[in-house]
Amino acid sequence: MVRRWLLGFLISLPFVPSPRLAAAFEGTKPVIDQQFAQGLDDLGRELREWLGRWGEYFGSGTMKSEERPLIAFILRNREKLDLSAAQVKSLEQLKNDFQKESIRRDADLRVAEMDLNGLLVADKVDMAKIEAKVREIERLRSDLRIARIRTIQKGKEVLTADQRKKLQELLAEQQIAGFPPPSVYYS
Repeated sequence: MVRRWLLGFLISLPFVPSPRLAAAFEGTKPVIDQQFAQGLDDLGRELREWLGRWGEYFGSGTMKSEERPLIAFILRNREKLDLSAAQVKSLEQLKNDFQKESIRRDADLRVAEMDLNGLLVADKVDMAKIEAKVREIERLRSDLRIARIRTIQKGKEVLTADQRKKLQELLAEQQIAGFPPPSVYYS
């Protein structure tokens, strides 16, 4: 009986908090908490950016109508629009070229955002550099939007007048069914 009690005491001894041990870790606790909080902030920021891009890609309700993929819609409805093989090839090429360009521009935009974050965390911020970086970021965004609009216009030029009319009808049907259609004028 005494052996069991002694064995139990010895086994539980490591789990008893020691004031000396607690004092040793007390000084490092705020740093760990600070690093953990910073990590959570970074994770939250990345998650919001990722969800925003995911929503834009899959056409969430918050996406602007000019940012929906009209060329992809046209290609999905190639039989209804009676597209020729040459038209399909041309539209697929436009779509692929824009996707490549979009990936490059998105990467440039993300790097610029990281640079801006670096400027903002400095002890003494340089407002001139921050202003220039914000203007660069907005220029990158507008360049991407203009490239999207140009691509869609080129895609619409591939269609005949009858196909454009049929496209209008398909878009109207989609809107009646409760789905927000891609814009006819943009993407």
